[in-house]
Amino acid sequence: CTLENLTLLALFCTVFLLIFDFIKRRKVWKSYPPGPWELPFVGSMFHVNLRSPHLSISKLRQTFGDVYSLQYAWRNVVVLNGYEVIKEALVKNAEAFADRPHLPLYEKLGYTENNKGIALAHYGRSWKEQRRFTLFTLRNFGLGKKSLEERIIEEAGFLTAAFQSQKGQPFNPHFKLNNAISNVICSLTFGARFDYDDQQFLNLLYVLEENRHLEGGLWGETLWFSSLSLSVFSLSGPARNYSRTVLKLSDRILTFYRLKPKIRSPNYNKRKKWLVGIERSTKEDSDSSFNEGNLIFTTLDMFLAGTETTTTTLRWALLYMVLYPDIQAKVHEEIDRVIGKDRDPTLKDQLEMPFTNAVIHEVQRSGDILPLGVLHMTCKDAEVMGYFIPKRTLIMTNLSSVLKDEKLWEKPHQFYPQNFLDADSKFVKHQAFLPFSLGRRVCLGEQLARMELFLFFTFLMQHLTFRVPQGIHKPKEDGELAFTLAPYPYKICVETR
Repeated sequence: CTLENLTLLALFCTVFLLIFDFIKRRKVWKSYPPGPWELPFVGSMFHVNLRSPHLSISKLRQTFGDVYSLQYAWRNVVVLNGYEVIKEALVKNAEAFADRPHLPLYEKLGYTENNKGIALAHYGRSWKEQRRFTLFTLRNFGLGKKSLEERIIEEAGFLTAAFQSQKGQPFNPHFKLNNAISNVICSLTFGARFDYDDQQFLNLLYVLEENRHLEGGLWGETLWFSSLSLSVFSLSGPARNYSRTVLKLSDRILTFYRLKPKIRSPNYNKRKKWLVGIERSTKEDSDSSFNEGNLIFTTLDMFLAGTETTTTTLRWALLYMVLYPDIQAKVHEEIDRVIGKDRDPTLKDQLEMPFTNAVIHEVQRSGDILPLGVLHMTCKDAEVMGYFIPKRTLIMTNLSSVLKDEKLWEKPHQFYPQNFLDADSKFVKHQAFLPFSLGRRVCLGEQLARMELFLFFTFLMQHLTFRVPQGIHKPKEDGELAFTLAPYPYKICVETR
């Protein structure tokens, strides 16, 4: 009798869960985007390879079109493909698509409603305050001014010297590039730069790199976990490790804010006043979004958005230079003709350097470092290309579908700077060039990234020649997806020009 009761109970629970799952996953809306078939509880998650989701997402487009849906457990996901579709969503319906999803996994790791920084914050007062204040602060600290341009050139000089110190021997440029780009962010946020062998600085960069790899491996868990599942299941090993790195990063960032650096930048005193202002604002307004938690996570956003992405783009740039020596030679020729060797590059030089400018843009297009952008969420019902998209739907913007669109680019799957040159070899900016996305959530660090990419790349190319080491196979031209789509580790040799 007991066994029969247990069997009936198990059967009842199974039927109940199946009905509950069906109710949660059923689509009652007309004109909801089509998508692949689903399984109970899992949804259509198994159609996506979590090691290379960007490839799976692009492959599904061939079957279901530019607007299609996925189901991750009980979460509705809509994937947007193509320039016109993404523009309609993020520009024409900007507010509806400006939210970020509720991700319980990140809240488990320390992100709360009032402490989400900028990147993960919901669209509303806190996000607007943090973004407006951060932009104001960056401009106050030199963004868009000659002082920051000079700071970047100074750091490019340190980076060039670090490359030259290898004396022609093979080395991986990754961490030296990371040191240099991070120092620009450090000068803005901490009011200081650090020697490349400074142990505290190296510890921060090590944890940032560890964070990048772990976060990339959590792509599936980020979507799948709900508040309920997190209360039932414990975090996986990688998620627990990621949690530890977030705590380490928080601790490191607070340490750097309290540090009295050996090498102070002109921003050091401004930074002190900025921190005092945050503390005063918190005391005067209990609802203010200016607090220590947001300070940490906004700084973390700046490091991830302002360091990792630019470092990865420059890694692609050097890789393409060693793989395409003829293109490298043309860049050298243009630099010698326009700038020469007796002065440093300036941002004004871009206007006279169409080929170098085209190469930098092609690096961003071909490298495609954020193929799926950053997750959005609808904050109200919306419509795109005639499809109904309900409130609180997760939105993936397949930026690869724009940057590699065969209808928009002459050679979309090759490294081809002529994609940005007209018949007269003049630079042409393409409307489908969207490495920073579109709309209200467009990358906060776009202006800084453009400055850094041009000045660092041009300075390095002015002084150095890059080549593949003898006896070593040419590096792979594809990459691996973690937080960003980055080249596989490679080694190069440099020679002073």
